Amino acid sequence: MSSYMALYRKFRPDGFEDVKGQDAIVKTLKNQLKADRIGHAYLFCGTRGTGKTSVAKIFAKAVNCEHPVDTSPCGECAMCRAITAGASMNVIEIDAASNNGVDNIREIREEVAYRPTEGKYKVYIIDEVHMLSIGAFNALLKTLEEPPEYVIFILATTEAHKIPITILSRCQRYDFKRISIDTISMRLLELIGKEGLDVEEKAVRYIARMADGSMRDALSLLDQCAAFYIGECLTYEHVLEVLGAVDTEVFSRLLRELLNMDARAVIETVEEIVMQGRDLTQLSVDFTWYLRNLLLVGSAQGMEEVLDMSSENLLRLKEEAAMIDSDTLMHYIRVFSELSGQLKYASQKRVLLEVALIKLCRPQMEATQDVLLERLRFIEKQVEQLEKRTDQARQDPRVMYVKADEEMVKPSEPPILPEALSEDVKQVVKDFRNMIQDMSPLLKTYLKKARLSAGEGNRLQIVMPDEVSESVVKTKEHVQEIKQLIEDRLEKKIEIDIRHVEEGRRFEENFVDIENLINMEITVEE
Repeated sequence: MSSYMALYRKFRPDGFEDVKGQDAIVKTLKNQLKADRIGHAYLFCGTRGTGKTSVAKIFAKAVNCEHPVDTSPCGECAMCRAITAGASMNVIEIDAASNNGVDNIREIREEVAYRPTEGKYKVYIIDEVHMLSIGAFNALLKTLEEPPEYVIFILATTEAHKIPITILSRCQRYDFKRISIDTISMRLLELIGKEGLDVEEKAVRYIARMADGSMRDALSLLDQCAAFYIGECLTYEHVLEVLGAVDTEVFSRLLRELLNMDARAVIETVEEIVMQGRDLTQLSVDFTWYLRNLLLVGSAQGMEEVLDMSSENLLRLKEEAAMIDSDTLMHYIRVFSELSGQLKYASQKRVLLEVALIKLCRPQMEATQDVLLERLRFIEKQVEQLEKRTDQARQDPRVMYVKADEEMVKPSEPPILPEALSEDVKQVVKDFRNMIQDMSPLLKTYLKKARLSAGEGNRLQIVMPDEVSESVVKTKEHVQEIKQLIEDRLEKKIEIDIRHVEEGRRFEENFVDIENLINMEITVEE
């Protein structure tokens, strides 16, 4: 059974024509080969998976190829085959991450004194060169400045800012840019055809975007997704499932919930995403990208060409862009960009995400400049709602008052005393304030703040001003004491309920003030 070779290894470029997305660099190197103006030291910079090492190997083959084809290596001669197989003594690859000491560089200095046994050049490819120690850089400096004419150094790095300026000044620097989504997609479709895979084009586009400009990452992601669905058509939904990503419809819903400042709905959406097994770090990254698209659509005309999406999604994006101003979008983007970095290393990813979302729904929790603007927007929204409802109130004379953040209250009739209220309950209500004086000191203190209402089945409701006082009065001992005192006074048993007024509401909104109504009846009778 032969071992499987990963796609990124199987389809590593063999010639300059196979290198995608780095046309300027390829053209420059080919021109140098044509004019025989080959440099002695090159520095290849750029993010991962953009082709630095691949181009270095192709260049190493090209300078040693026996029968080059338009400056590209033929791939057939003995030198090309040996270099491809990693068996050539002329091309030495060094991983600076694990060979970063002075002794490793001294070995190179000793080796460069010997001419190549075959071919024209000895090529040293030092990968991740920024990992070399200061001593190793100093040891490399002299050799790099004046190497023998048959030696070429190719240094590759993802972090050029860590390399000493003395090294930089001795190299020809080439910056490998991130590869575009279109270029990656075309390459993936080409390789999918060669492999005989069945992959939906929308899935290919998503994989290309997730690769973030890295061809190697794109091939690894395709490999991972294809392996999960061997023998099946790889669809967009399958890719989302394998990568733990979320569909854009969820982002649309999440955005609307944030704009409505509906914290409960936002948390329910997070719960749904978590239960589907989606990756929360990927969610944050994708949502940031989604917000970026909204910003582009809303900032200028003709930005649709920059966006990679269907006409249906584009239409929805335009609709949502009209719902949100650019300042709010910028605030959201800053929050989620920062959150994406934090989530990578967080042990409690869900908690971190939920806190960030709740803060966006409750801007009063913070006092930063961005949040103050959000609070202003929230107040403006409330004022707008209040003005709208006030206009409605003017048209309807029965409306007594309106509230900005609740439904309009239309009390068509004033609250009245329930007809079914028994005379026993009425008698307790009339005498309640006098009865309090005979209760235990703690209970008497709390009941002085109580108000009375009617419950179902001729129950007396004792309504406390808050949850704490309710919990005190509601204890078994205190309820028994109240019932016993009523029984002693009236020689009748009355069922009672202990309740409290919800925070932010008034007593009259949820309860009928039977004490006041009964006292009114007494006054009228007199």
